[in-house]
Amino acid sequence: MPQLRLALNQIDSTVGDLDGNAESVVSWTRHAVEQGAHLVAFPEMMLTGYPVEDLALRSSFVEASRETLRALAHRLAEEGFGEVPVVVGYLDRAERPAAYGQPAGGPQNAAAVLHRGAVALAFAKHHLPNYGVFDEFRYFLPGDTMPVIRVRGVDVALAICEDLWQEGGRVPAARAAGAGLLLSVNASPYEREKHDTRLELVRKRAGEAGCTTAYLAMIGGQDDLVFDGDSLVVDRDGTVLARAPQFEQGCVVLDLDLPAAGAVPSGVVDDGLRLDHVTLSADPLPAYEPEVTGSTAPRLGDDEEIYTALVVGLRAYVAKNGFRSVLVGLSGGIDSSLVAAVACDAVGPENVHGVSMPSRYSSGHSRDDAAELAERTGLRFRTVPIGPMFDAYMESLALTGLAEENLQARLRGTLLMALSNQEGHLVLAPGNKSELACGYSTLYGDSVGAYGPIKDVYKTNVFRLARWRNQAASASGHTPPIPENSISKPPSAELRPGQLDSDSLPDYEVLDRILKLYVDGDQGRADIVARGFDPELVNRVLRMTDTAEYKRRQYPPGTKISAKGFGKDRRLPLTNRWRER
Repeated sequence: MPQLRLALNQIDSTVGDLDGNAESVVSWTRHAVEQGAHLVAFPEMMLTGYPVEDLALRSSFVEASRETLRALAHRLAEEGFGEVPVVVGYLDRAERPAAYGQPAGGPQNAAAVLHRGAVALAFAKHHLPNYGVFDEFRYFLPGDTMPVIRVRGVDVALAICEDLWQEGGRVPAARAAGAGLLLSVNASPYEREKHDTRLELVRKRAGEAGCTTAYLAMIGGQDDLVFDGDSLVVDRDGTVLARAPQFEQGCVVLDLDLPAAGAVPSGVVDDGLRLDHVTLSADPLPAYEPEVTGSTAPRLGDDEEIYTALVVGLRAYVAKNGFRSVLVGLSGGIDSSLVAAVACDAVGPENVHGVSMPSRYSSGHSRDDAAELAERTGLRFRTVPIGPMFDAYMESLALTGLAEENLQARLRGTLLMALSNQEGHLVLAPGNKSELACGYSTLYGDSVGAYGPIKDVYKTNVFRLARWRNQAASASGHTPPIPENSISKPPSAELRPGQLDSDSLPDYEVLDRILKLYVDGDQGRADIVARGFDPELVNRVLRMTDTAEYKRRQYPPGTKISAKGFGKDRRLPLTNRWRER
């Protein structure tokens, strides 16, 4: 039985950085070849980054991707890696008649096999996702071939992400083609508990394809998406042969004993896909025995997984947008405290600047809690009272009620943006999903910022993550970053005397349960009430949620951790008279 040494490069790429992404391919290919790999693979759209969105509609970008691919093939051969096939994702262009109601020609989400200085084979994703954050039917033409490469006497069928997630297409075609290995390259965004779904999917598809199946996933972050890796290799019976760590960049190298290739079918193999078969090198195994790293890494616990996703998402956004430091307003409350802790873990406390901006309504304990957080984490801290600015506005405008409360928040927002402009920090917005759902935030005030790290985290989970982070610090012998008082005290915006969140919002435990049904589950009022919630309370929560859409539309991007985050997942009209009854 032939043995194939497979290298799966679970790495990050940056949208638009064609040269930098190509350099990563060269570097990681070098590492894989040094490990004796016979086949090297990189994630979906590795050369362009993912998702490229409307860049796909720009012909200059498509052509730059194609040119970079050809140059990369030549470079790999020059570096001495030409005999090793390399699978890499990129943006291509189709030249063929219209399909699926789309015009003739157009961009494609594609991958290529580079070998001996040339593009030995290229193919495009067959199934195009068009749900949630995905708009691929808007951008791409579907592929219509079943690509198979013969490497060391093994037929390897190739697929791209959604080709594995959807029924039909390349999975049954791989069986029909008699493949010994099905290799899928992916850029699958993270969602809570998705690793369990992913494992079961790959096991199911391996059985349907009748062969060992490798699922290579991207890591890193792009705008509001974060990628957790968790690459998998399972045999045809569903046994896990290797599993990469979550949220860690690296190369999984493993030896696979696979069935020898048989006769090559011709024509259409399944679901209208035409077979595209190329025979590549069949060099023997190297005489030396390099370290083979294929293993099953342990999964992260739920809270650690979410927290790590927040850290990775923020780190990627800061670094890829050219910032070195972040700025966060510290109120002493739980939200800004968690955001500060995430920021310290993402970019280092020396690059986190915290500002306490007390007003006449700020409690002493809130000021103390903010200062204690700074001491515990080591972030850079300063205090800038807003009292004089507030008094100046009040003398001119004589505001009362909500206008007076919002003025304080907007003064703080203006102060943060001024410091950002002056010192070059990226401002972080501390709002959580519960507040955003109900509109419990001030436009141009606490919603100010370029990124919202906990935008997709419900308030109850904010408390859970804060407790987990402190427990993790204690368990490792470090100082818990978040003051206990910030976790235990009742939440308050402190914009008027004695104010508490409970004055305006239901108890967060109840509120979040309703919001998860309405926002995440798209359930109507009758369905929610039928679950035992008070009808008037449901009316109130749904009314607040419906009328706050204009605020959410103006909120900055933030790391998506749920199946339905505010943004591309949930798109509602701003002008909308429909109300649940």
